[in-house]
Amino acid sequence: MEKEYRSKSKYKNKYKKRLAVVLGTVVAGLMLGGCGESKTPAVDEGMAAVEALDYNTALQCFEKAMTDGEDLRLLYRGQGLAYMGLTQYEEAVTAFEKALSCSNGRVDAIDYDINYYLATAYYKLGDYDSSIGAYSAIINMNPKDRLAYRLRGSVRIANDYDKAKADFDKAISLGKEDYDQLIDIYLVLERYGYKEVGQEYFQTALGSDTKSMTDYQRGRIYYYLGDYDSARNYLEKARKTEGYEAVLLLGQTYEELGDYNYAISVYSSFIEGDQSNAGIYNRLGLCRMELGAYNEALAAFQAGMNVENCNIMQTLKFNEIVTYERLGEYQTAATLMGSYLSTYPDDEVAKREYSFLKTR
Repeated sequence: MEKEYRSKSKYKNKYKKRLAVVLGTVVAGLMLGGCGESKTPAVDEGMAAVEALDYNTALQCFEKAMTDGEDLRLLYRGQGLAYMGLTQYEEAVTAFEKALSCSNGRVDAIDYDINYYLATAYYKLGDYDSSIGAYSAIINMNPKDRLAYRLRGSVRIANDYDKAKADFDKAISLGKEDYDQLIDIYLVLERYGYKEVGQEYFQTALGSDTKSMTDYQRGRIYYYLGDYDSARNYLEKARKTEGYEAVLLLGQTYEELGDYNYAISVYSSFIEGDQSNAGIYNRLGLCRMELGAYNEALAAFQAGMNVENCNIMQTLKFNEIVTYERLGEYQTAATLMGSYLSTYPDDEVAKREYSFLKTR
């Protein structure tokens, strides 16, 4: 098997995969919802279908919205999202550009929103220049949008380190205490061979003597610096106050130190008091996998899938399939992979794995 399992929180994934996830998160996070009595019922119905991953139904709803004379900008935007879900990125670009053409001339939130989608669609097409152009349009509308600088830099770095570095510097200057952003930038730099530059950002942050940096944030930075002993010390202190995020990273720190049994105890102790976080179940399952306890791993992944509003369903489903394969249940794995690909058709690794499973 080409890729043994997936971790939504494991930080050694390939950069392309990571950027796709980052961009996908932007798309998900920017989705707009309605309230009160709606003037766009068909658009609202279509957006509900998009959120339910029922993209063909969504497109039908948006066609009805057009027939009913509903807001063109919203329905084209919705069409773009549905086409994104179907991995039809050229159609998505066309829809988002139509949505932008319906602007009333005043810059508002939806203009930023659509340009982020458009940048994502261009990136998915491999048209990096146009993706950069969409991020530049956002920056022109709001020169203080640090997310746009960071994402533009993440696209630029493949071909132009200097411009990418300038974008990262600008993003950091606009959010000096945004440590999530700092880590995202580090991961991009590391992937492209500029790890030392990312470490310089970290050292600057650690040396700034800012009182706003929590034990959890320090622990995270030390984790990415590879100083797992320091990371463990800070994360142990943060464990009771920061909730599942600190627990998740603390467990991973013990994994990096090679102590899978203690990592399992960290995750299991958390689950005893809180069964609402799918990511904890995923890490527990991965540790069980490392120890060869495949039935226990399977139970952990499936428990994660049963968490209400699970936000890592794709990761858990993939790991479930891998576990069945490890158990030698190839027919079950193949059946589940077929279903997985019907929901996540853009997963090239899964496509290759499906071809392999069908021969077993």
